[in-house]
Amino acid sequence: MYLNIYQIDAFAEKAFEGNPAAVIPLDSWLPDDLMQQIAEENNLSETAFYIPDGDGFQIRWFTPGVEVDLCGHATLATAHVIFQHEGFSGKLIKFVSPRSGVLEVELEVDGQMTLNFPTDKIQQLDIKEDVIPGFSIRPKELWRGLSDYILVYDDQSKIQNMTVDLNELAKVDTRGFIITAPGDQVDFVSRWFGPRVGVNEDPVTGSAHTSLTPLWTEKLNKNDLTAIQLSRRTGKLSCKMLGERVKISGRAVTFMVGKVEI
Repeated sequence: MYLNIYQIDAFAEKAFEGNPAAVIPLDSWLPDDLMQQIAEENNLSETAFYIPDGDGFQIRWFTPGVEVDLCGHATLATAHVIFQHEGFSGKLIKFVSPRSGVLEVELEVDGQMTLNFPTDKIQQLDIKEDVIPGFSIRPKELWRGLSDYILVYDDQSKIQNMTVDLNELAKVDTRGFIITAPGDQVDFVSRWFGPRVGVNEDPVTGSAHTSLTPLWTEKLNKNDLTAIQLSRRTGKLSCKMLGERVKISGRAVTFMVGKVEI
């Protein structure tokens, strides 16, 4: 059996920027363990699989280690594949995730794509000493979303200069950690670490911005925000707070088209 596979750089203006994701179209779901093995073999932060579902699609995402509840950059990459490679003629794609519900992606006039995702539920916590030992700089605030801890700092340079102990981070029972601060040229910057799920540092994490958008909307008192994830590859995002939903916009670029032999 042969499967089409695409490798897409999401939240990128050109190849080798943003966050690479693998995308595999299917007619029906493969066994879970086989999809996990394919994701492990791809060794990217996420591999997305999708199947037709009425006039839309169902979607699932796998890191090299686990299936995850939500992934923004791989959803953007999947939409890029459907719009650019799989003959979809519309401007709005409706995805249904078994774990996250309805997710929409709209193709804008300027070529950007806009994700419409549920807003994360975040709450501020007292700083827990058992959560922060893996970070070289102590945060100003600690927050918790449904999937990640969020460490807030007061300066972009602290995000850029942060060193982490991945072994310490992997001891904490969480999908991942977001570190964030006001940006020098954008509203906010961030980085994301998830060694417990097989992703030491993610280049650009769309799902993290469902947590960061309500956080910085409250702090900056504005609904339209610009953001950069300060990984080595970097990624640029535009975010808009819409109450229970958040819009996250970016571009994607095709890097590779091929086939998987099973």
